[in-house]
Amino acid sequence: MHRDLSPEHVRPLAKGEAFRFRCHPEVACFTDCCRELELALTPYDVLRLRARLGLTTGEFLERYCLFEVNDEDVLPRVFLGMVDDGRGSCPFVSPAGCSVYEDRPAACRTYPVGRGAFLKPDGCCKDLYVLLSEPHCKGFGLGGDQDVGQWLAHEGLAEYNAMNDATLAVYQHRKVSEGITLSDLQVETFILAFYNLDAFRDALLAGQLPVRDGIDARWRQDISEDKALLLFAVQWLTWRLFEE
Repeated sequence: MHRDLSPEHVRPLAKGEAFRFRCHPEVACFTDCCRELELALTPYDVLRLRARLGLTTGEFLERYCLFEVNDEDVLPRVFLGMVDDGRGSCPFVSPAGCSVYEDRPAACRTYPVGRGAFLKPDGCCKDLYVLLSEPHCKGFGLGGDQDVGQWLAHEGLAEYNAMNDATLAVYQHRKVSEGITLSDLQVETFILAFYNLDAFRDALLAGQLPVRDGIDARWRQDISEDKALLLFAVQWLTWRLFEE
């Protein structure tokens, strides 16, 4: 979730530090945070949303997503397309709130906390948090004291964070930080394996994609389940983009 926030509205938040925030329909700004934003989607976000809507990943991408490929980023980014209603509203927001609330993206679940995750040299993940105090938001100061851990647990972020952190092996690969240039075919391969997972599965089962003996030997028994397929895609993409 991206907005042009000035530095005074973003501050570091220690994991044990208490803050007060609550959002509900009686708050005057209810659903304002669902408008005029750029919402980047993670591969796991797409899996949850497409399952919620009863779509294939390909159908979801075609109906709801925008792709951005530029010279500044090695890997393409996928954004949720907003409605052209003069306010840039999320396609899933309604007067009653979020229509996909139980499967909303990680950035929406985390708000007003922002989370950054980084791979350390030993391969372990380190995260940090900020509090996004947007001027329009009236939810601050409401409810009881809570810290980051309590907020993440309340918003159901454990599985989202675990799956998103797993993809850092690709997003934060050494060659990405070095500015490797991907071919058009490699960009298509990235989108296929990370975002269009139903088509990725079909291509694997049809023998249309290469797999390695050894590390990929058990792929056929694992990829029927979406999360297992995404974890397989992490290994497969690391090989196809950076190791061949």
